[in-house]
Amino acid sequence: MSRIAESELIINSRGAVYHLDLRPEELADTVVTVGDPDRVAEFSKYFDTIEVKRQHREFVSHTGMVGGKRLTVLSSGIGPDNIDIVMNELDALVNIDFETREIRPSLKALNIIRVGTSGSLQADIPVDSFVASTHGLGLDNLLNFYRPEETDEETQLLHSFVTHVQMQGLSTPYITGASPSLLKRFVTDFHQGITVTCPGFYGPQGRVLRLGVRNPQLIDRLTDFSFGQHRITNFEMETSAIFGLGKLLGHHCLAVNAIVANRIVKEFTKDGKAAVERLIVTFLETFKNNF
Repeated sequence: MSRIAESELIINSRGAVYHLDLRPEELADTVVTVGDPDRVAEFSKYFDTIEVKRQHREFVSHTGMVGGKRLTVLSSGIGPDNIDIVMNELDALVNIDFETREIRPSLKALNIIRVGTSGSLQADIPVDSFVASTHGLGLDNLLNFYRPEETDEETQLLHSFVTHVQMQGLSTPYITGASPSLLKRFVTDFHQGITVTCPGFYGPQGRVLRLGVRNPQLIDRLTDFSFGQHRITNFEMETSAIFGLGKLLGHHCLAVNAIVANRIVKEFTKDGKAAVERLIVTFLETFKNNF
């Protein structure tokens, strides 16, 4: 096996991967990613014990035990570019030997679940409800830097989407399905559908403040799209990158989101913190009982 150069995989003085500042033994087999660094402590306050706390830049991680099971909660920050760092470094922690800098002959698959907030694109998915993503559909450009692998269903779904949307100025979109084994654990009290990932919060999500947007019909076109039983339920800024890189690296990925805005009926949650708290508790109960 070829040795991975120091410039390609940066390991710091304590033997931890550079951005996440985690050593391999400090990572659990199930990892929750949250955008907000402050949300990590909102998770770990429910842990029975906390064995690891690390922070480097926006990447805060707590690893501990909850309900007799080990869990890592990690803040990713916002956007697909941060997810590129998170997913590659999580994979390196379990699948690259930091001593020899070689890929391990036996690869490990992590469970990686985003627990975040999102905007609804359907009138019947109200604020403060929950969505589990069946697919991540990327309007960002991240996966175009990697060699794609799509199933027949994903290829057909993506072709239908591109034909329907016909939007100018977009990079080539991509789509990846969630892990079926994880998705089936989040059915009760969860809407399910396609989550669109955008590379920004304002123009890329059709918001107009002082700048005009190239695709003023974005919201309508996303809302109207359907393919068989699939429809677009929500959008945010991380899911497609997690699903896409996770699939290429062989990990099991899912995203569950609390809806804090409904872009169709123009409503915003009155208490987003309470909605996120309910989602955290719901996730942890599912984790303790079904993982």
